[in-house]
Amino acid sequence: MFRMRFAVLLIWLFAFAYARGQVRIHSEGQPTVHANAHAHNDYAHSRPLLDALEQGFGSVEADVFLVNGELLVAHTILEVRREKTFEKLYLQPLAERCKENGGRVYCDGPELILLVDLKTEAEATYAKLLEKLAPVESMLTQLVDGKVKSGAVRIVVSGNRPVETMAKQATRLAFLDGRMDDLESNSPVELAPVVSDQWSNHFKWRGRDEMPKDEVDKLNELVAKSHQQKRKLRFWGAPDNEVTWNQLAASGVDLINTDKLADLSAFLSQSK
Repeated sequence: MFRMRFAVLLIWLFAFAYARGQVRIHSEGQPTVHANAHAHNDYAHSRPLLDALEQGFGSVEADVFLVNGELLVAHTILEVRREKTFEKLYLQPLAERCKENGGRVYCDGPELILLVDLKTEAEATYAKLLEKLAPVESMLTQLVDGKVKSGAVRIVVSGNRPVETMAKQATRLAFLDGRMDDLESNSPVELAPVVSDQWSNHFKWRGRDEMPKDEVDKLNELVAKSHQQKRKLRFWGAPDNEVTWNQLAASGVDLINTDKLADLSAFLSQSK
């Protein structure tokens, strides 16, 4: 009797979440995929990676520290825990999911961007990252002899970036999170397929009322330039609300940064 009541309770809770737009599922059992949804500081959620995938996010972000020869996921060095390894929280679950879904994170879905923000010294942390990626390279988008070979997951390195080292590698398992300088220099898209920058470096608008026309024009210009170079554009630190999401989506920003996974997922589902 207890098990039956518990099962009924779970069904009721799921139905309630579905009705509020917090869970959206295709008839095949897959979530609605939002390729332009980026889970900022994903590891801070109750279930790192899994919460974002449940909401259909196309991009997730993990901060990593190299501590005693291990890559640990945390926001600051004071928060590192031995059990929260990059492998355990991200690489292993993604590999298992790809195995279950015929080689994709989402069945017949786009590649997932896994943005890895290196918080410790660039060269040593990047070298350890490559070591961790080697066992799961079959699921990764890679650069092979200067050409991109598509996979289920694209690793994008941010934070303390070993730019020169990565630029010299004709074959590698990761790509670079570029900056606005890459748009100006038109650096190889095979090196920096994503360009990210802080919102306040370019805009004063704080997500209230309408965005001023001159700033909308500037945003549209940056999007157009990124797309002309076949890059994805992302801003961090933008107002995290529906007014801003609406403007970012309307302007074609490729990755909308958020800490509010269910809210952004519901917003994007309703906007389709």
